[in-house]
This record gives sequence, structure tokens and C-alpha cells, in this order.
Amino acid sequence: MVDAAEKAALGGIQYLYYFILLTHIFLAAIIIPFVLFSLLRAFQNDLVKHRRISRITWPMWFYVAVTGVVVYIMISPYYK
Repeated sequence: MVDAAEKAALGGIQYLYYFILLTHIFLAAIIIPFVLFSLLRAFQNDLVKHRRISRITWPMWFYVAVTGVVVYIMISPYYK
């Protein structure tokens, strides 16, 4: 449990954490069909459509991957 002193020390960082966490969860759920369609187009050797969908998929995947690590690092002091 977080006491009042810890909440006061965190300040605006907790809002940043929640923003990163919520966007991470939202995009992690949305990216699944994008990845599957991108892989399908690659396996079908339809490179034009694969490149078109991968231009959307890769930045979303990269954001989800990076924010996953950031969320873990931000929450890890509370589990030591």
C-alpha cells in the first residue's frame, strides 16, 4: 500500500505512469491483428501489401515493446 507521503513525493510521475500503462495496454490489444495480417502477407509473398501494413505495425509494436520495459522499470521498486 502507498501512504500519503509516497503519493506526495510522486507528484505528476504517477499520471505519466498511468498514461504510459494505458496506452501500452490499449496498443498491445490492438496490434495483434496487425501483426497477424502482416505475417500472413509476408508468408504469401505479397510484399506490396506486407510493406503497407508493416509501416503501421512496426511503430506500434516498437512502442509497445519499449513501454513494456518502461512500465516494468517504473513499477519494480514496489516489488522489492
